[in-house]
Amino acid sequence: MRLHRLTLTAFGPFGATQEVDFDALSSAGLFLLHGPTGAGKTSVLDAVCYALYAAVPGARQSPGATLRSDHAPEGLSTEVQLELTVGGRRLEVTRSPAQLRPKKRGDGFTQEKAQSRLRERGPEGGWKALSKSHQEIGEELAQLIGMSRDQFCQVVLLPQGDFARFLRADAEARGKLLGRLFDTRRFAAVEERLAELRRGAEARVKAGDEQILALAQRIAQAGGPAATEAAPPTVRPGEPGLAEAVLERAALTRSAAREHLAIAATVLAGAEDRQLAARRSLEAERERDRLQQRYAETLRRAEALEERRPEHDACQERLERARKADRVAPALELREEAERAYRAASDGLDRARALLPPELAGAGSDQLAGLERRFQQELYALDAAREAEERSARIAEERVRLNREARADEELIRDTDAWLADWDTTRTALKARIDAAQEAATRAEQLAGQLAPARRRLDAARRRDALATDVQQAEKRFAAAREQELDARTFSLDLRERRLRGIAAELAAELVAGEPCAVCGSAEHPAPAGPGDGQVDRAAEEKALAVQRSAEEARARAEQERGLVRERYATAETEARGDDTSAPPTVAELGTLVDRLADEHTEAHRLAAGTHAAREALTVAEREHAGRLEQRQEAHGRISARTAAREALDRDQIRLAEQIAAARGESASVAARAGELTRRVALLAEAAEAVRAEQDADRRRKEADDRLSDAAFKAGFDTPRAAAATLLGAAAQRDLQHRIDAWQAEAAAVADRRAERDAREAAELPPARPERAESVHATAEWLLREAASGLVTARDRCAELDRLSRRVVEEVRRLGPVREEYERVARLAGLTAGTSADNERRMRLESYVLAARLEQVAAAATARLQRMSSGRYTLVHSDARTGGRRAGLGLHVVDAWTGSERDTATLSGGETFFASLALALGLADVVTEEAGGVRLDTLFIDEGFGSLDDQTLDEVLDVLDSLRERDRSVGIVSHVADLRRRIPARLEVAKDRHGSTVHHRL
Repeated sequence: MRLHRLTLTAFGPFGATQEVDFDALSSAGLFLLHGPTGAGKTSVLDAVCYALYAAVPGARQSPGATLRSDHAPEGLSTEVQLELTVGGRRLEVTRSPAQLRPKKRGDGFTQEKAQSRLRERGPEGGWKALSKSHQEIGEELAQLIGMSRDQFCQVVLLPQGDFARFLRADAEARGKLLGRLFDTRRFAAVEERLAELRRGAEARVKAGDEQILALAQRIAQAGGPAATEAAPPTVRPGEPGLAEAVLERAALTRSAAREHLAIAATVLAGAEDRQLAARRSLEAERERDRLQQRYAETLRRAEALEERRPEHDACQERLERARKADRVAPALELREEAERAYRAASDGLDRARALLPPELAGAGSDQLAGLERRFQQELYALDAAREAEERSARIAEERVRLNREARADEELIRDTDAWLADWDTTRTALKARIDAAQEAATRAEQLAGQLAPARRRLDAARRRDALATDVQQAEKRFAAAREQELDARTFSLDLRERRLRGIAAELAAELVAGEPCAVCGSAEHPAPAGPGDGQVDRAAEEKALAVQRSAEEARARAEQERGLVRERYATAETEARGDDTSAPPTVAELGTLVDRLADEHTEAHRLAAGTHAAREALTVAEREHAGRLEQRQEAHGRISARTAAREALDRDQIRLAEQIAAARGESASVAARAGELTRRVALLAEAAEAVRAEQDADRRRKEADDRLSDAAFKAGFDTPRAAAATLLGAAAQRDLQHRIDAWQAEAAAVADRRAERDAREAAELPPARPERAESVHATAEWLLREAASGLVTARDRCAELDRLSRRVVEEVRRLGPVREEYERVARLAGLTAGTSADNERRMRLESYVLAARLEQVAAAATARLQRMSSGRYTLVHSDARTGGRRAGLGLHVVDAWTGSERDTATLSGGETFFASLALALGLADVVTEEAGGVRLDTLFIDEGFGSLDDQTLDEVLDVLDSLRERDRSVGIVSHVADLRRRIPARLEVAKDRHGSTVHHRL
């Protein structure tokens, strides 16, 4: 990989566009990149790294840091462009970070995204665009370069400070650096994977052992008393011998449980015999007690039966007399019914005679019937007159109805004539109302279109007035922040210049007698410089630099806030102005305009809302006009027809009045005469019927008396009254019969039970004692249940122990392969992790791989270190353990003058520099080979040459100059003044208040 040209614009300390021609610098093979401290030498290398990887080296890629130059004007964008040759292809990569740029319209800033472009130069010399994608460009360059950003920063941009720390670092720190460079994560992943497999296998073994122990505990619980005879296992989960101990204890527990089962069976047989004897004795006692109680109860029932015998005889006699009286009952009921009928008929006759005239009070039924027929004939004659009277009433009602309708039609005609007289005026007014509503709707639409923009302008004017104060405050804050930034930058630069003037005193303060000077290399210090007035130390300079950076950040924030406030103010002012090109209106003017438009719009909207109602009113009025015309015409026709009908009704009324007067006689009306005759006919008919009913009832009563006397004599009673006194109801007779039957049934039952022989014989024996027999039987039953329960428990215990023992055997067999796998994986994991006894040096797998790489790096570095040290020093890899730590990444230096081997941490400052330089170059060679043999034609070495004496410096430069044998170019980054004389090709970086600049010195 060879660099050709680098262009930096507004990057880091470079405020303007700067160009670095690496082709011109590389023509000499060795070139110097120098300049004062803080000028931006390292920023040139940062730009190269940013162009290739879109990021600067890790230590300078801090969160919140910006790559944009503080010296750059607002309109100049930050950009880095690098032209290089890699993999035989001439490429040009251009990158711009995310940054703020001024808005194209209005004030303020907007965020611009990061951009990347990649071009390739063809054989004809033209450039061809390849991609604008960050991801595609990154993948393309990473594939061509063959190194990650960390590897590139270690191999191409050789940071001497890092390698000096690498020489003095312990094995762990070296492992981290080498791991990033050689990407040994796969070996660390192997270690972690084996450790994970070991943990998983160990967990499965412990889970299996815990399962076996859980089964052992369940065997102990299931064994009960038999389990106490077997000693519990003392082996813990994960320890060997656990399975054998559990199997042994299970066998002992099963044997003891079987012995307990045999004993339980013997106990159950004895309990069954005792329970059978007790049950038979209890049954015998209960039977004797039952027979004795039965015989005693029979004697008690016989005595009670004799006491109830007189009552039984009285009931039997009373029942016989009641059954004789039942033969007289029908005649008694017939006599009573005839008596009730006669009384009812007699009462009806008295009521009917009271309503008749006095002269008819003693009339018979024939006389009353004759009068009824005469009045009925007269009533039939009044039917025609009644119909004429009803017709006359209807004619009168019809005349009233015709008069009422005539008055209504006359009123309708008068009202219609009055309404039609105002029709033209009403129609004109309704049409005018419709026209006014339509004009108001049009006006409302126009006002609505003017009101919304006016309201937006009013809101914008209010925001504009509120933002005016914010703009003034933001301007003041920005001016103050800018002044503070300038003061802080001036003060910081002043302190830096004062410190540089007094740097000799600061270096003299670090001198130690007998040790070489870091500047001249001499071990003698005859006249060290002393501090002058106003001496500035590093702490003061760093504090001033921190204050400067804080001020710069405050200025940037204030500038951004000012831009945002300006943008919002301009937007609000534009909205408030609207289409008006005159002076911006005030809030009061816009408020007055909005209020006026709102009032006019409200009034117009109110008037426009009546359009539909006005149209409906006109339609209703036109419909009513047509209806009234039609009603007036119909009313005139009804009046003509009604006059003819009234004349015909008058003629019918006269004829009917003559007919009615002849029929009603002295009554008020025909209906009154008919009503009077109807009442007379009804009274006469009712009285005649009452006379006939009374005569019939008296005859039936006499016949019932005769039949009752005859029935009482035949039943054996002297009089009907005596038979009625003896008569009983059906319920009373059933009750007597039930009492008689119950006594007879009880007498038969007592006779049967007194004839029982076994009860009589049991009564002659001593009294039975069933309670004692029940107690003996209950005890025998309890003993039997206990014995049966003990046998079932013993059987279940044996079955459960057999089942659990089989499960233990299955678990032991299943756990065997798992335990073997665990032992195998644990050995491998311990070996790769360096914790196994087989790994004598306790070296991890990743450390072992890195040790091989470190050995290659030491061999490559020794070839240059011997030349730099005139054959004195050699770097060797050491895998010895130090201080009880793990071995593998030790690095020693062999001194040919003394023949001793010592740690690299014991090297002096100058020795450490050229040793670290040799190590960096050797590491570059190894990493290059690891990356696929990518050719590195451009290298950079950053700082460290100030610690070398003249002779050593010449030897180091010779080694670097020898790199040109492979057509390489080496750039040295240093501010050592003697190098400017030794290296003619130089790139000078100068700084001033307006930003740094680069100058080629060829």
